Amino acid sequence: MTRFDSYSIAVIGLGSMGMGVARSCIRAGLNTAGIDINPVALDTLKTFGAANVSQTGLEFADQLDAVVVLVVNDAQAQAALLDSGLAERLQPHTPIMVSCTQSAQSACTLSEKLRKHELPMLDAPVSGGATKAQQGTLTVMASGSETTFGRLQPVLKAIAEKVYRIGPEIGQGSSVKVIHQLLAGVHIAAAAEAMALAARANIPLETLYDVVTHAAGNSWMFEDRMKDVLEGDYSPRSTVDIFVKDLGLVSDMARSLRFPTPLGSAALNLFINVSNSGHGQENDSAVIKGFHDINLPCKEPAV
Repeated sequence: MTRFDSYSIAVIGLGSMGMGVARSCIRAGLNTAGIDINPVALDTLKTFGAANVSQTGLEFADQLDAVVVLVVNDAQAQAALLDSGLAERLQPHTPIMVSCTQSAQSACTLSEKLRKHELPMLDAPVSGGATKAQQGTLTVMASGSETTFGRLQPVLKAIAEKVYRIGPEIGQGSSVKVIHQLLAGVHIAAAAEAMALAARANIPLETLYDVVTHAAGNSWMFEDRMKDVLEGDYSPRSTVDIFVKDLGLVSDMARSLRFPTPLGSAALNLFINVSNSGHGQENDSAVIKGFHDINLPCKEPAV
């Protein structure tokens, strides 16, 4: 395994994705720090072998060769990088890999603000979920300068199986991710609808799952998310409210282009309804709870 012991990186945001990315960086030999407001997450990463942990990163900012941002949205990214004062403490030309899902315009705005601090940005959303983040096999859809790509190579090698260089312009990576989320959200909604219909028709859900995952109607989202339904486990990895946000970005993008997205709109409405019913912080597979008068498996209580 290639080692990069002298390369120092901070991962901002230690949720399910960020924690996996940070651990992958540690396993690859990068000198890795974690930044998060949650002290439990900081302690967890420190135990795994992080060189530093902090709620702001100000105390070690000038020692960093790169920063990866894995927060929920553009507002959190700005708060962590700019409002906190971190950008002012980083050395000029430190590359910032921003991997939250946001609009192209938000990515451009953040890039301009970072440029004032002489900090180049890679617009680099990721996909693959917590499992692939832990494995270091994410898919990265990124845009930015060749120089910035080059400076972030140790990070990209540590966390990604596939890196797509979308183009040189900030915003192109975010646009691809938003379009990708149209498919992801629709696939989850369709998977939930099929499983709910089976429940109403008194088809054993394990049987339907086995049939679909061995037939043409299968999708990655059906195979992954409907396991949650079978287990009655909606512990959050990617929440209902995240897809309210992401499908909202799809809607905004489509409206700006005067382009219809009828399936995306239907999926968005379903996620909104489920969120308004009190399930917004459950895993996105809980969108199946938008279908009523069906019997779903319940997780066995811990003994």
